[in-house]
Amino acid sequence: MTWAVRITPEIDAALAEGRPVVALETSVIAQGLPAQVGPAAWVSWEAAIREEGAVPATIAVIGGCPVVGVSAEEIAHLADGARGVLKAARRDLGLLAASGADGGTTVSATLAIAHRVGIRVAATGGIGGVHRDFTRIPDESADLRALAELPVALFCSGAKAVLDLPATLERLETWSVPVIGYGTSFFPAFYTEAAHESEALRLEWRFDDPRLLARALATHFALDGGGAVVAVAPMGVAGLTAGAVERAVADAVAEASTRGVRGKALTPFLLADVAKRTGGLSLAANLTLLEKNARAAARVAVAWPTRTN
Repeated sequence: MTWAVRITPEIDAALAEGRPVVALETSVIAQGLPAQVGPAAWVSWEAAIREEGAVPATIAVIGGCPVVGVSAEEIAHLADGARGVLKAARRDLGLLAASGADGGTTVSATLAIAHRVGIRVAATGGIGGVHRDFTRIPDESADLRALAELPVALFCSGAKAVLDLPATLERLETWSVPVIGYGTSFFPAFYTEAAHESEALRLEWRFDDPRLLARALATHFALDGGGAVVAVAPMGVAGLTAGAVERAVADAVAEASTRGVRGKALTPFLLADVAKRTGGLSLAANLTLLEKNARAAARVAVAWPTRTN
């Protein structure tokens, strides 16, 4: 049985001609952002990629079909909470296809579809990873294994702040996934930069020049490496400190435990609860970092030495 992918003519032509393309996920639209915020934010992400000279390729599952190049109407559909759009990880793609359901793709599903059509650069907000209290309740995102297996460079602001960041870095090392700082020497704490005294989040590799980073990534892929994480420091939002985020996260985790929230519902619940506890500042930070990551990914895609993604 073939796995058909619907791809827009613009993206298809760009890939055929070796022009830079940047993939974007849509779980952030369907589950990560308020419905009234996501569609407008998506416009800014795609615009940032185009401004840098690359072609945006937003990925989702519509009616069971993987789509590379989602329309504005489809984005509005994904953002509508009443539609029951599913959170689609890599493991769900076949089931979605068989059932004809709609899904906002997580990092793992986005990388799988991007790799299938030949896209080598993607952007998101923060990756999934090892959850806090992992030893008591083992919970680890499928994003990590997808990054290990699929040769796509993912630009992000580290892992989501609700996770165990040092443990996530350790797991990426175990899976042989290089984590590279782009303009930073520390793994970001998603909404904010990492505290510089946190040696557990210090990165071994840092690049400031997009051409050098593009060359390093292209070489990594040429040597049959899997994916790579490129960490981009968030811009920061006035009034939002690492300490304030940590307090909000700790309270949100406790609330989730009290309510028995687990599995796919956990991260969206925690992000929404942290936004409430920070008076919306974490949401503002999320929006700025998403656009910054998209722009950074586009710059490196444009600098790719072979002009292929």
